[in-house]
Amino acid sequence: MKKYRTLIILTIVSSVFIQTGCTWFDSVYSAVTGIVGLSDTATVISKTAQIRTSYAVVAADLLEVKRGDRLDMLDQVEFEKVLWYRVRARDESNTEGWIEAQHVITSETLSKSQNLAEGFKALSPQAAGQLRNKSNLRLAPDMNQENVLFKLASGSNFEIMDWKFVPKQELPDVDDSTKGEQSKLNRTRSEEIESAKVAGEPEKLDEKYDIWYLVKLDPSVSPAPAGWLFGRQVELQVPSEIVFFQANNRKFVTWQRLDSETATVNSGRAATPGNWVILTRTNIVKAIDGVEPDFDGILVLAFDKYDQSYYTVWRTTGEVWGLLPLKTEGVGDNKTFTIQLRHPEGRMEEKRFVVYKDKSRLKVTPPEDIAQFQQARSR
Repeated sequence: MKKYRTLIILTIVSSVFIQTGCTWFDSVYSAVTGIVGLSDTATVISKTAQIRTSYAVVAADLLEVKRGDRLDMLDQVEFEKVLWYRVRARDESNTEGWIEAQHVITSETLSKSQNLAEGFKALSPQAAGQLRNKSNLRLAPDMNQENVLFKLASGSNFEIMDWKFVPKQELPDVDDSTKGEQSKLNRTRSEEIESAKVAGEPEKLDEKYDIWYLVKLDPSVSPAPAGWLFGRQVELQVPSEIVFFQANNRKFVTWQRLDSETATVNSGRAATPGNWVILTRTNIVKAIDGVEPDFDGILVLAFDKYDQSYYTVWRTTGEVWGLLPLKTEGVGDNKTFTIQLRHPEGRMEEKRFVVYKDKSRLKVTPPEDIAQFQQARSR
């Protein structure tokens, strides 16, 4: 069978070789790759990109493609340490040419991202975020180069579905810094941590851990729906209407609207004021059996349409030890939210809070035994 395939290829090459002009190689290449089965598919991830005549600097542009466009992959080559794919577009002319690998994602890689998204398809977003700088989207929360899906652009917006505390690595995002920059930042970071330590002070969360975020991406941002982002590159987008209530020693980690039919974590600056359940976290290490709580405080805020101001409906009087996800259910003014809290005896229990309207004021009925789960606040 192999002899027959080779003979067919040689026949095609011979027949096309007699053609004149600069197109003879492209014709041979298309015929050969079609026979030996080199074709795969890729999806454009950049907003726009160019398919070019070659991977040389002086190559001409053949066709502009846009985010979400599907391409047939024919070959790949590394030229001056840059990976290029030879592709066939699905336009009327079936344009063939070369595109830089950073502009596309292969079908295999896309499938891995889609599988990651399957794991949280039944959950509501927990927060919203934006990238401070370009950063690699990854399959797992670590710096292993094999986990890289592709590089996400600075300013990209996303919904946060989950997060993970990872023992701190004295490195920046290694994909965005040179080795010299890494060493300098490592020394600076270590010196800052050592100088900040004060005898008797509790250990700080941001000194011990790096945080990684599992994010959900809108198709307008990326064809790949999910991945992990390094937390140092992420800025949480707390809605402008409630960010005023965030204290320096107690940050918002997740928030959801209580007056909408579906859970939302919108970060729009012009968002209509509404009612919110918010989970908060202090910067003190509280690991139990090596696991840190996702939150240690609960706050429910409501907006008074007559006074045009917010008021506190309910909040924890002490600190709790809780894990995600935060789930909201119900319609209209009758809602519930559930969370996982650690009982003093060590077991995790799901706790359900009932939210309702009493005349024009929002009220919360907490679980009857909620006092057992609260401890005196840390400094």
